[in-house]
Amino acid sequence: MGSRSRILLYFMIAAVFLVVGITIRLPQLLEEPVSKSTGEVAIGGDFTLVDPKGNTVTNKDLLGSYTLMYFGYTFCPDVCPTGLQTAASALDLLPMRKSNKVVSLFITVDPERDTPEVMGEYVKHFHKSLVGLTGTVEQVTQTAKAYKIYFKKVVEEGKPADEYLMDHSAFQYLMGPDGKYVTHFPHGISPEDMAEKLKAYIR
Repeated sequence: MGSRSRILLYFMIAAVFLVVGITIRLPQLLEEPVSKSTGEVAIGGDFTLVDPKGNTVTNKDLLGSYTLMYFGYTFCPDVCPTGLQTAASALDLLPMRKSNKVVSLFITVDPERDTPEVMGEYVKHFHKSLVGLTGTVEQVTQTAKAYKIYFKKVVEEGKPADEYLMDHSAFQYLMGPDGKYVTHFPHGISPEDMAEKLKAYIR
């Protein structure tokens, strides 16, 4: 067999293996979830929490509105007040036709101290549209997990156990009317920059 015939034979064998491999793999490819290739961010999901009036609030109640979500706690010394004030100022900078489409939420990561009453008093200091949400430890943990929020109790040495701090994620989410992630805003963003980005996303 000449060298040209041998090369041709090798190509034919390789082609047979390729066809067989695709045939075996094709059903498996068709069964794999499409979400792996859609590029959607897996942030958000079902949750059940309580507002300051004791009413149950779920993710389904937010459908139809844009939702600005911030996770923190009322005993936070500086990060949370700064973030909430930034969001409040940004909302005030929006045209009314756009700000009216936004629901603003402050969700505690410290449900042991942040009762509905405490949350209700706290959010009054920031914006009229801000709603504070709390719940059981299990409900808050489930919500934080769905929204990829990190939080951890930190007890400083020499201090009483009930005077703890909470380490937590400090960015804010914008969720769309369909309940899906739109974008997020980092801690330290200016109200003006946040307002401009909100204007661009809110239709």
